[in-house]
This record gives sequence, structure tokens and C-alpha cells, in this order.
Amino acid sequence: MLALRLEKDLEAKLAALARLRGRSKSEVVREAILRLIEDAEDLELAERALRDTRSTKSLRALRKELGLDR
Repeated sequence: MLALRLEKDLEAKLAALARLRGRSKSEVVREAILRLIEDAEDLELAERALRDTRSTKSLRALRKELGLDR
């Protein structure tokens, strides 16, 4: 369970979005938090993959290695 306070303008925007989507404010906030967490996880995976990439290959070398150029 989580309780939070929002500024009036943010609360009004949230209420308007919830009405537009036909959902409760809680559902809209829950979905937004889930997307934020998923985006953060994706970013972490991408950054880790970038850090773990130790070398690069030219397209020509990669094509040769894969047997695409003969």
C-alpha cells in the first residue's frame, strides 16, 4: 500500500487522464509506475550490455565471419 500527496494541478491532470481512459486514478498511477520500473530495467540492461561490449568489428569482418561474403 502506498499513499502520496500530489500538488493540485498534478491531481487535476491525473483525474482528467483517468476519466479520459475510463480508469481509476489508482490504475493510471499503477500503470505509470510499472512503465517507469520497466524502462529503468531496460536502461540498466542496455547500459550493462554497452559496458560489456569490449570490441567492435567492421561490417566486412562480421559478414566474413558469418559466411555471408565468399
